[in-house]
Formats: sequence, C-alpha cells, structure tokens
Amino acid sequence: MASSGSSLSITSTRSFRNAKAIHSPGGSLNRRTLSGRYLSHYRDDSDLGGEVSSEFVSYTVHIPPTPDNQPMAAASAAPAVPMDPNVAVKAEQQFVSSTIFTGGFNSVTRGHVMEKMIEGEATHPQMACSRGSVCSLNGCDAPAMRDERGEDVLPCDCAYKICRDCYIDALSSGGKCPGCKEPYKILDLDGPAAEILSLPPPPAATDQKMDRRVSLLRSNKSGYLMGKQTSEFDHNRWLYETKGTYGYGNALWPKDDAYIGGGHGAPPAFNEKARRPLSRKVTASAAILSPYRLLAAIRLVVLALFLEWRIRHPNKDAMWLWGMSVVCEIWFAFSWVLDQLPKLCPVNRVTDLAVLKEKFETASPQNPHGRSDLPPVDVFVSTADPEKEPPLVTANTILSILGAEYPVEKLNCYLSDDGGSLLTFEALAEAASFARIWVPFCRKHNIEPRNPESYFLLKGDPTKNKLQIDFVKDRRRVKREYDEFKVRINGLPEAIRRRSEAYNAHEELRAKRAQVEGAGDPNAPLNVTKATWMADGTHWPGTWTNTGKEHGRGDHAGIIQVMLAPPSSEPLMGIVDEDNMIDTTDIDTRLPMLVYVSREKRPGYDHNKKAGAMNALVRTSAIMSNGAFILNLDCDHYIFNSYAVREAMCFMMDRGGDRICYVQFPQRFEGIDPNDRYANHNTVFFDVNMRALDGVQGPVYVGTGCVFRRIALYGFDPPRFKSHGICGGSKKHKNAKSKRDADISTSVAAGLDDDDPELQLLPKRFGSSTSFAASIAVAEFQGRPLADQGVKFGRPSGALIAPREPLDAATVAEAINVISCWYEEKTEWGQRVGWIYGSVTEDVVTGFRMHNRGWRSIYCVTKRDAFRGSAPINLTDRLHQVLRWATGSVEIFFSRNNALFASSRLKFLQRVAYLNVGIYPFTSIFLLVYCFLPALSLFSGQFIVQTLNVTFLVYLLTITVTLCMLAVLEIKWSGITLEEWWRNEQFWVIGGTSAHLAAVLQGLLKVIAGVDISFTLTSKSGGEGEEDTFADLYVVKWTALMIPPITIMMTNLIAIAVGVARTIYSEIPQWSKLLGGVFFSLWVLAHLYPFAKGLMGRRGRTPTIVFVWSGLLAIIISLLWVAISPPSANSSIGGTFQFP
Repeated sequence: MASSGSSLSITSTRSFRNAKAIHSPGGSLNRRTLSGRYLSHYRDDSDLGGEVSSEFVSYTVHIPPTPDNQPMAAASAAPAVPMDPNVAVKAEQQFVSSTIFTGGFNSVTRGHVMEKMIEGEATHPQMACSRGSVCSLNGCDAPAMRDERGEDVLPCDCAYKICRDCYIDALSSGGKCPGCKEPYKILDLDGPAAEILSLPPPPAATDQKMDRRVSLLRSNKSGYLMGKQTSEFDHNRWLYETKGTYGYGNALWPKDDAYIGGGHGAPPAFNEKARRPLSRKVTASAAILSPYRLLAAIRLVVLALFLEWRIRHPNKDAMWLWGMSVVCEIWFAFSWVLDQLPKLCPVNRVTDLAVLKEKFETASPQNPHGRSDLPPVDVFVSTADPEKEPPLVTANTILSILGAEYPVEKLNCYLSDDGGSLLTFEALAEAASFARIWVPFCRKHNIEPRNPESYFLLKGDPTKNKLQIDFVKDRRRVKREYDEFKVRINGLPEAIRRRSEAYNAHEELRAKRAQVEGAGDPNAPLNVTKATWMADGTHWPGTWTNTGKEHGRGDHAGIIQVMLAPPSSEPLMGIVDEDNMIDTTDIDTRLPMLVYVSREKRPGYDHNKKAGAMNALVRTSAIMSNGAFILNLDCDHYIFNSYAVREAMCFMMDRGGDRICYVQFPQRFEGIDPNDRYANHNTVFFDVNMRALDGVQGPVYVGTGCVFRRIALYGFDPPRFKSHGICGGSKKHKNAKSKRDADISTSVAAGLDDDDPELQLLPKRFGSSTSFAASIAVAEFQGRPLADQGVKFGRPSGALIAPREPLDAATVAEAINVISCWYEEKTEWGQRVGWIYGSVTEDVVTGFRMHNRGWRSIYCVTKRDAFRGSAPINLTDRLHQVLRWATGSVEIFFSRNNALFASSRLKFLQRVAYLNVGIYPFTSIFLLVYCFLPALSLFSGQFIVQTLNVTFLVYLLTITVTLCMLAVLEIKWSGITLEEWWRNEQFWVIGGTSAHLAAVLQGLLKVIAGVDISFTLTSKSGGEGEEDTFADLYVVKWTALMIPPITIMMTNLIAIAVGVARTIYSEIPQWSKLLGGVFFSLWVLAHLYPFAKGLMGRRGRTPTIVFVWSGLLAIIISLLWVAISPPSANSSIGGTFQFP
C-alpha cells in the first residue's frame, strides 16, 4: 500500500504538470545519501514509532522518461564506484540552489530545476542559476558541478568538467571518467565537508535534573547535529599545528612573545577578560527619578482628594451634567494610574561590542583559527501584497539584511510571501543579483545605512570619514547599477505581463493547431488557461494574475526557493575580474543564505494571517538552518545599524541571558512630515513607556525589530523564574516546569524507549516532523551563553565554530512538508507554540504569553537607530492603523489573555501594564462624553460645578501643574522633546474620539454577535522624491471614523458662539460659567487642531463631503438641544424665535 504523504519529484521538463508521483511500496521511508541517491527504510526503523510513524512523509526522486533518459535496469542498480562524498556534498548543494520546490497537502512535492530566475544573468557563485562552466560531455549543455565558492568541482585528476547527472551516470556505468577513461578515485576530504563537526553531546542523564528546559531528542542527522562522538578539544593537535603553548606561567615560554597563530605581542590579560560583562544596566539619575516618583505620589493624592471633593459637592442645578463629569473623571484617574505605575522604574542599557568580539571571535585554545563562535541567527521578513507593499521597498530591506555585520555563515534570511506573487519572487531574485555588488561595497567602505535607497538619499558629504582612495569611483559605479536595478524592479509588472501574454498566445496557437490536426470543430472555444509564466518559460506555481484553479491568492501550493545558497565557512575574497564593478581583492564577497518561502494556502483553511505566516517560517527555518535566535522585520523596516544583531547578542550571550525571551528595539520611522502632525514617531510610547517597562519585566513585543530566542517561541519555560504575588512579593523557583513540559523533557536522553507515552506528546505539540523535533535540542544548546564563572548550564567555548551542515533536497522537501496548510491541525501551533492566534495584534499576545511563563525581555536603544521603517502619514491610513491596534486590545481584554488571569510568574507592575493594554480603548467612551460636556455646558448655561470657587481652581491648578512637571521630568530621562509630548497628547484625543471608539464597538460585536473583524494592509510609501514622500499627507480620504471628531469640533464651535451671545444679551450675565465652558471647549479644539488641519488638505482644499457632514451634524445637534431646552423669552437671542 502506498504511504500517506507526498513524494518528491525532481523534473527538468517545461511544466510542473508532467511530473508524476512515485510512492514507496510498503510504506517505506526514503533518505537521501551523500551520493545523491535515495535509500529506503521502513517505518519500523523510524525514531518515534507507533502512531507518530504513520504520519511520516516519503520522498522519492523521479525523473520522467525522455528520449535522452530511458529507464534501464542498470540505472537503478547501485553505482559501480561509490561517489566521492566531498564531490557529492558540493554537487547536491548546487542542485538544491537551482531548484524551486513546491508541494502541499495531498499533492506531490516537486523539485523543478530552473534554467534561470531573472531575465539577466546571475554571476555570483551562491546565486541560483548562476553563470558558470558547462559540462564537457558531448550533447550535454548542463552547468558543470561547482562549489559554494564558484570553483569547478573536478572529480578526476584530468580536470574534466562534468555536470551532476552525467557524473552519476558515469559512476553507474563503470565508474570511469569520460575524459581520461580512468576510474574515478575517492579523494580525501579536504573541503568544507571534511570540517563538519558535531555539537557536544547533551548532558549526562544524572545532570538532567539540573536543566529540564527542553527535550533532548534523538536526531535523524546525527552526523551533523547530535553525533555520539565528543567534541573535546585536541590539545596535542593544536600544539602541533600552531605555535601555541600550554599557557603562561609554565616552564615553556613562547618564543618571541608569540601567542596563538604566530602573532606577536605581550601576553593578554586573562584575569579580567572572562568577567567583563557584555551589557550593563544604567538607571535614571536619582536627581530626576526621585522627584518624578514624588510628583506621581502627590498627584495621586491630589486626584483622590479632588474626586472626593467633587462627589461631596454636586451641582444641584445640573445634576446630569455633574454626574457625567464625575464618572468620566473617575475613569480618567483610574486610567492615569494604570499608565503611570509601570513608569516608576525606567532604566537604560548599554552594550560592549568589543567584549563580544573578544569572547566569540578571538583566537583561543578552543578556537585556534579565530572563527566566529556566535550562534546562528535567522531573519524573517514578511510581505503579503506587492501592490500595497512595493517590491522595491522589500528588496531594499533584504539588501540591508544581507549586508549586516554578522558572521556570514551564521546569518540566514527568509522572505515570507503570503500572496504567492511572481512579482515578489522575481524582485527578490533581482535583489540577490544586485547584492553581489552592493554588499562588498558596503563592507569595503563601511557604508551606513546599508539600504541603498536610504543611503543614496542621504544629504551631506558622502566622502566624510572615507579612507579608501577609490571610494568616489566605486560609489559612482554602484549608484549607476542601483539606478538600473530600480528600473528593472519597477518594470517587473509590465515584463511579467508581456511575458505571460506571449507564452499564453503561443499556447493558444499550439492548442488551435492541435484542434485542426485532430479534425475537431475549428469554431469550438479553446480551453487554454491564462497562466503566469516564469522567466525560464514554465508556469508559476503560485498566484496567477488571472486567477485559476490552485493558482489564486488563497489557493496555491507551498513554494520554497533557495535564492542564495549557504556560504562556505571560509572567507571568499574577491578577485580582479572585468565582471566586478569594484575592486574586491581584500573583501569577503560571500552572502548570507537567502530563501523565498510561500506557504501553502487552500480554501476552507484558516491561515491566521501574519501569525500563521510567521509560524510557517519558524518551522521552515528550523529544518533548513535552525538559528538559535530569530529576528523578525516587516518588509518596510530595514536594518539602519549594521551592528544591531550584535547588540542583541550582547544581552542573549551575557550572564543570565538564557532567561531572556526577546530583545525589542524601538521603532524609528522615515518619511514623516517635519511637524509629525499625527504623532507617527510615537516617541512617548517607545522612549518613555518601553524604557520604563524594561525596569520591570521587559517591554512588550511590538511586531517588528525584535530578536527572539527560538525555544521561547516553542512554549518552553525559562530555566529559572520567580512567582510574584499580587502585592509584588516574589519567590524563586529553580528549574521548575509545568507538568506538560516535564512530560516531554529529557526522556530520550534518560534512556526511555521511543514508544514511551511521554514522547507521544511531541507530535501533539509541534506536529509530525521528526526533523523539526530533532532541531529543538540543537537550538537550545546553541542559544546558551558561554560557560564562564557565574553562568549555569552554559555551552563550552568553541562549540559553534564548525561549518554548517550542507543543504540537500530531502531537507528542503521536509521544509515544504511543514508549511502545508494541514500541518498545524491538532497541534499547539498558535495556541502555545509560536506566534499566538486569535487577535489582530498577535504581537502583544505573543509577548504576553512569554512573560506569563516567567521569561523577561530587554529593551535595546542603540546610539545609532537599529532599524528604520515607514509609517502612514495620511490621516485616514493613520486612523485605520490605530483602529487595528485598538481592536486587538479589545480582543485581548475579552479573551483569556487578559492580564487579570495571568499566572503568578508575571510581576505586578508588568501585570498592570498589560491590563492597561486591554483597557485603554474603553477610555474613548468617557473621552467622547467629556469632549461634549463643554458644549452642553455652554448650551445649557450651567457648568460641571455649582460655582468656580477657590477650592475647585486650586485642585485644577495642582493637577495640571503636576502633570506638566511629570511631563518635563519624563522628557529629561527619556530624551524626547516637549513638542513630541504635546503631539502625543493631541493624537490621543483624536484617536480616542474616532478609532478607539470604533474598536470598542467592533470588539463588542465580535464577542456578543460573533461578527469577525477583517482589516486591510496599511499601504507602504513607495515614493522616491521629497514631494512624493509627503504627497499622502495632504490627501483626504473620507472614512466614517471622521464623523465623531467633526461633530465634536462643530458642536463646540457653535456652543461657544451660543454661550457668548447668551451671556452678552443676558440681563444677569454669568461670566464665570461662560469662562469655564469656553476654556474647556478651546482645550478640546486645541487637541483636535491636527485633525482639522488634515481635513483642509493641501492649501486648504477641503472636500465638499466634509462641509456637508459638518453642517448637517451641527444643525441636527443644535436643533436637538433647542428642542430639549427651548430658550425662554428673557434669554432669547436676536428676537423671540420659538421652536415649533
């Protein structure tokens, strides 16, 4: 019986439709060997057995028969001469990088060898379909085998160039070289494959009680991941191969003061090096923090006294007005307390990148060659719609990542295209091609920022602090290449359209010819699909421009394409070549691995938007690279500081870093209007609230610019945590775990059988992929700090210097399996593991779950901004963005993620902060009422108090002055400006009276009536000039969210006119009540001024609809009030008009 699952079909034909599936008989599993062949073994031999084995996926390579490829008995037999393992590894990786893999649920996993991905030629050796030598065998024009450095792989001493398929055929037909006719020899491993080492073994079974964080699982790649051999340092070999000694203080002193590697200089100072911290916490100055806390306490007391006085002194002439105002003021006081309490412990943090380099990238006995011992990092970039997220913006983000200052072999970039668009695919391929010029240029001249669009738009002298004499020439050439790159990117939509039309027309002609030759009805309509075609003349497996079956936005196969193959472990210095635009003789030209991923989508499945796409990337990256840390970025947020990832590692690799779940960086924005009309910079949140939370349990996760610890995303508990009572008390627990985590902890390492019931929990939590399960323990080990003094459960120095595991077809096929739409069924993905589902603000919920398990987070504010992005400067777009955030908060409040139900591991002030996240949208109800109170006061001639006595004025003055003084002190310790603080106050009122109110209504509808909430993506600006950058600021797009603020403004303006007229014509004018009402009305209008300015558009061109709505609403409200309280004869204005 055929095994359930999908098989891998490798084809080089012109269409995916011709590929056939081959299932392994008897339910056997197929594993790819280093020779490129597939060996079969049965389910009984699998690691997990029982129920889990039934979910295994079988992979089989099938090359369809062609005139040049006829099935023969000899072809299926074992090769006469075994393949050289070194050659096999290099050939396999070249094959994988030139193949696009597709597949999904109940479908064949296909691997299509592409001839080219872009219209131009790729020249970088890591680039897929890159240009190189051709096979020397007659009749074969396939590319010859090459390694990751672009050098030809020559399996024979005669230097005969041969492709991968011809080499396998030669081995199968006698094992002789087609060139010299001599038998192939298996050479000694001398390349990167020879240096692949295994990680140190997991701790002994007796030590498992000391650290029970994650499962230590048995790997199916033991040779590379969890090998049985130890990796203890060979001191004898090191002493023989280097000029090192047994150490200072021994009888043998190094000659000529030489140390490791023959270097010269004085003996290093060992005494303090190991104890130097990678980061330090700096609290705010006591001269600022002490008065700040004192003022907060004073204001709290004054608020309590004021509310007590207001309750005891009602306005008997207008009880309704007094009652509404008191209720609103009580809520405002409660909301202020929730916002103020977490701000009492602000901290700043600084890092030491020099110490990081000394510890992890300096030669030592454990690392004689000085290779990087830093953990690998996977970078996730998410995009969904190329129309709203311009491909040029995404490409620039990718280029900034590829140029980051982090070990090239330890950095991996994944782009998630949730729309499955060919436009995004080819834009990424163009970016990979341009990276061969841009990245070496950045490394050579230390360019910052490494986003080419932002760099070339910088104002000022570009030659400042540049030491290379050829900088101007290089910059001019790179700028010319970038301009051509932009032209190609911007022309991709038209190029794809024309290409598809040409191929579709050719298909129609073929169909018409077949119809005529087949004696069919020439007038019958042709059934030819309007496909979207790739550059190599094959159908795009993703979304087509003309939506077809299995090729729609929500209905397409999973796609993985390795755009840039994994780099070699040794630097690849440039050479003097006419193809190089710049001189890179002393520059490392390697590029990080770059992968395009589009998860499978099918109708009837809930794909969970961005959270689902991020979880698919988590599983894919675990299979392909398994970085211990994950940096996630939006497609419009690029790396502005190339050392940002190293900054995060200073916290993760420091003492106590194993308890940090993520390092959050502040969001900084470009393209904002100079006045920041709508508070897009949001500096009060990022520089005040987030810094303050860093002094409690850590900042909240804000969706981008965040470096995660991978195992924290897997739902595991931290190694050590404290339980905190409601009053803030704490009790430390060492190595405590929840019962469920304990069930799947170190059972395999403890020697339990594979069919033990505890192991059955693994598929229920993470899914059926054994490769993914095996990667968990490796990721946990790689993320540990070094085993220095004071570090528990650290990893030994030099454990991560081994070259990475080669990438093969079976690995990519398994990655296709884990992004299938069915994979998460009956698992804990989105519930406990990965990004959490069920809210439009999945970022806040994901961070909350980690803090709730006892993890802590870090807020890293670098001297140079770590990341920069774009923000919507249009009023309507900004309101919709705020609406989405507020709706997510309402969903959090009505869910089990409410901080009221948090565990005792969440600190009290952190609980207050998360409670405020869920409550703040409800303030809009009271804010809306309070903004109408001044107008109602002026209409009625009454005020919220009986009379404006001294007590009321003193309370009001004290509350206002303390608020201003608190703001000044916040400005002092946070570094923001007074203007930014005021802009934040203004937009708080604008958002509170519009988007927040709508969010509350939508949230209530979802909870009560079950009405689902859908949102559209926020459009990213793709302007290239200053005029284009601010063009959206003056565009007025009508939305219903504008109705409440417009109504408030018009009502207060009319009320001021009515109140002034009534007082002037009154026989006994009550100026105190008029002044009180007018003052508060003007206060409301001052907060809404940016909103009114936004309605005016450019040069005051207000849309007619705004005037119509404003006039109608103002007239309706005015007449409604006159009908409720008609004016008396002695208080009429300008006559004796009576409402009928």
